Amino acid sequence: MTESATLERVLVDADPARTPRGSTPDARALQDRERILRRARAGAPRRRRSSIAGWAVGATAVAASAALAVAVFVPQTAAVAGAPAPLDFDEAGSVADIVDGARTALSIGGPVEAQRMVRSASWSFSVDLGREESEIVPQLVALDWRPDLSATAVAYDGVPYAPDDAESNIGAEVSSSGEVSWQVDTPPGGFEVPLRDLVGSSRAEVLDLLHAYWLPQDYTASDVVTALSSVLGQWTPTNAQEAEMLAILAESEGVEALGSTSDRLGRAATALRVPTPDGSASDVVLISADTGRVIGIERTWLGEDDVFPTGAVISYQLWDVDEGILR
Repeated sequence: MTESATLERVLVDADPARTPRGSTPDARALQDRERILRRARAGAPRRRRSSIAGWAVGATAVAASAALAVAVFVPQTAAVAGAPAPLDFDEAGSVADIVDGARTALSIGGPVEAQRMVRSASWSFSVDLGREESEIVPQLVALDWRPDLSATAVAYDGVPYAPDDAESNIGAEVSSSGEVSWQVDTPPGGFEVPLRDLVGSSRAEVLDLLHAYWLPQDYTASDVVTALSSVLGQWTPTNAQEAEMLAILAESEGVEALGSTSDRLGRAATALRVPTPDGSASDVVLISADTGRVIGIERTWLGEDDVFPTGAVISYQLWDVDEGILR
């Protein structure tokens, strides 16, 4: 049996299809997806060597991802055929220098109150098991939700490109086609969030916020990144709240300074690397050089795997995306 056939059989065994192929995700599927990704970022044990990265669409894909979700982030390496080239970094001082610079930028402007909205962009490494071909598929999402727990999420198709074009696309490779991929309207009471309100920016209040988003009491730097990304998946926090979250991250053991770079929308950024507790992986956290806000997390694969080559950048998530870029 071929590698592709083996993976396809594992997916089917994990959960046989119950929804039509190509169905758009409902609210439950979207929230299940977010829980899966949070567990993956937290370093949940992998149940198979084969792995899936990206945005699951539909209940069947969500169930399959639950069985096979990627559970590690790894350090930057050389470019790998079939994946985007890793970002390049120039030295930009220590962790303290980077976070102090971010906190200075965060002291100016920003939302007065935390906003129940997210503007994000991402790409995923998509493998077509039938054709044994792959492509990099950006997706851009606008999420708005309200105090009554109703919500609207609209996804726009990005412009896909072949993996062998990835290196030439680095710099501003995520772009929107303007075409709506799917839209989900959740009725009142249907959108699940740990907190309906995000108030306060003191150390105690921000720790309470992160704990609500699954930060354990005895946490690592990797746990802080996981909780932070979970918050950014549902909220646009105030600058003061982001500043305190960055301070908590910087004070956690094991955070490393990577330097300055540009993200895949071409935005100037500085970066921190946060290894997982077992040292086999890391998150690259991107901080806007202009605003000081966290604007992205990148994941790279260094394990030996039947799906992803060693050193492949497998997925990317961007936040604070300009409204005009989405459409």
